[in-house]
Amino acid sequence: MHLEDLAELAEQYRALDAGVTHEVRVCVAAACQSTGSVPVLEALTQANTDECCKVKGVGCMGLCSAGPMVALAPKDGGIPESVLYREVKPEDAEDVLASIGGPPVERLHCPTDQPFFTRQMRIVREHSGIIDPDSCKGYIAVGGYAALIKALTEMTPADVLREMTASGLRGRGGGGYPTGLKWSTIAKMPPGQKYVICNGDEGDPGAFMDRAVLESDPHRVLEGMAIAAYAVGASKAYIYVRAEYPLAVERLTTAIRKAKRAGFIGNKIADTQFNFEVEIRLGAGAFVCGEETALMASIEGLRGQPRPRPPYPAEAGLWGCPTLINNVETFANIAPIIRNGGAWFAGIGTEKSKGTKVFALAGSINHIGLIEVPMGISLREIIEDIGAGCPGGKAFKAVQTGGPSGGCIPAEHLDIEVDYDSLKRLGTMMGSGGMIVMDETCDMVDVARYFMEFCMSESCGKCTPCRTGTQQMHELLDRIARSQGTAADLELLEGLCEVVQATSLCGLGQSAPNPVLSTLRYFRAEYERKLQDSR
Repeated sequence: MHLEDLAELAEQYRALDAGVTHEVRVCVAAACQSTGSVPVLEALTQANTDECCKVKGVGCMGLCSAGPMVALAPKDGGIPESVLYREVKPEDAEDVLASIGGPPVERLHCPTDQPFFTRQMRIVREHSGIIDPDSCKGYIAVGGYAALIKALTEMTPADVLREMTASGLRGRGGGGYPTGLKWSTIAKMPPGQKYVICNGDEGDPGAFMDRAVLESDPHRVLEGMAIAAYAVGASKAYIYVRAEYPLAVERLTTAIRKAKRAGFIGNKIADTQFNFEVEIRLGAGAFVCGEETALMASIEGLRGQPRPRPPYPAEAGLWGCPTLINNVETFANIAPIIRNGGAWFAGIGTEKSKGTKVFALAGSINHIGLIEVPMGISLREIIEDIGAGCPGGKAFKAVQTGGPSGGCIPAEHLDIEVDYDSLKRLGTMMGSGGMIVMDETCDMVDVARYFMEFCMSESCGKCTPCRTGTQQMHELLDRIARSQGTAADLELLEGLCEVVQATSLCGLGQSAPNPVLSTLRYFRAEYERKLQDSR
C-alpha cells in the first residue's frame, strides 16, 4: 500500500456518506456516559428519519461538566462550526433533530463562541468529538494512518528521527525529556529485540487526559506507536492501561483488532519488511506503576516496584532489551508531526516547550473538562478565560499542577507562562496535565495533607525514605492541620521533606514533598496560624 492507495481508500469511505449533509454527534466518552449519553444516542437514532442526517457516537468534546453533549454539525465541520447542546436528555431527541438548519433549542444551547472553545488549539484532540472512536474506516477517512504509510514508504528510520528531533517534542508524561533524543538513543542500540511501551497508567488525582484520548481516538495512539517502532527498530509493543479505564480498554481492543484487519498492524505492513504487533496489559491501579521501571516490572508479571537507574530502559528495559516508553499524549502527537513536518510543530509554543498541551481542569472552576492549548499560554488565560473562573464568584486562591508530584501555584503568579521551565521555577511541574483549581475557601494545609496521604498510601514500600518518610510527614501534617502541632513539628516537617526528596529511589518519593514545600513557600502563614492556635 502506498499513500495514493490509502488516499483512494479514504475517498471510498467518505463516499459511503455521500448523501449526508449533517451529523448529530453524541459524546460517548466516559464523562458523558456517566450522565446518560448512551440512552440519548439511542433516542436520537430511533427518532431520526432524515436520510441526509447521520446520528453517531463520538469521543470527548471537552466540556465534561456539561454532559451529555450533542453537536449538530455540517458533515465535515468541527466543533466551532457546530451547534452544541449540553445536558441533553432522551426526551429532547425530537427537539434536537427538529432544530437542524433552524434556530437552536435555547434551553439546551451551549455557545461555541466562548473562550473555552475559541482559545484552544487542537492537535492531539483534532478528531475528538468528531469521529466514531470504534470506526477504523472513520479514522482513515479523516487522514488516519497516512503518516504511518508515509514513514514506511517514503522515509527511512533516520528521516523519522530527524523530524522528531526537529519538532522539539518533549515527553508529555511529566518528565519533559526530549522525544527525539530518547528515540535516537534506542535506535543506536545494537540490532535485536526492542520494545515500545505506551504508558496509559494515568494515576494523578484529577487527571483524565490520557483516558479521554484513548476513549476518543485510539487509532491515533496506535499509529504513533507504529511510527515509533519503525524509527527505533522495534516490532513488539505494549499498551499499559489501568483496569479502572474499562471503556478505554474496550475501545483499544476494538481498534487493535480493526487495525490488524486493515493491515496497519501485523507482518509486512504496506508491503514493506516492517512487522508490528501490539498487546494490552492491564494495571491494577498502583500509582507507582506510572514510573517506567515499575511499569516494566508489572508487564513482566512481577510486583510493580521501581529499580535503580542506570541502566536506563533505553539500554536494558523490558526483559533486559532496549525499550522505548512514552505516554499516550506523546504518541498522539506523532502522526501530525510526520504528516506536517517537525518545523511545523516547532513553530508552536515557546523556545524550549514546543507544541500544545492537553490539560484536565478540575476542582473549583466553572468549566470542568479537557482543554488543549499552545505551550506558553498564561495561567490566567487558562483559569479565568478558558475555565471561566471559580463558581459562585469566589476568588481564585491556588492551582495544583503535576498531581502529587507537583505543587500549588498562588494567585500572585497567575500571569506565569505555562511551560516546563517556568513551572519548575515556581516549585511545581507540568506533570501529565492535571490542574486542580482551589478557591479562597480552601485550606492549604489540608491540601498538603491530602496529597501526602495519597503518596503514603501509594508508596510501594521498597525504599525506607519513601515508605516511612511519607508516613511521618503525614502524621506531622495531620497534627498541624488539627491545630495540635508545634514549631518543632514544622521544623521537623521541612527537614523530612529534604531527606525524602534527596534519598528516595524513584520519582514518587522524590517528588512526594513537592505539595508540602510549595504550600510552605507560598502559604506559610496558614501553617503558622495553626501553630498559633495550638499554643
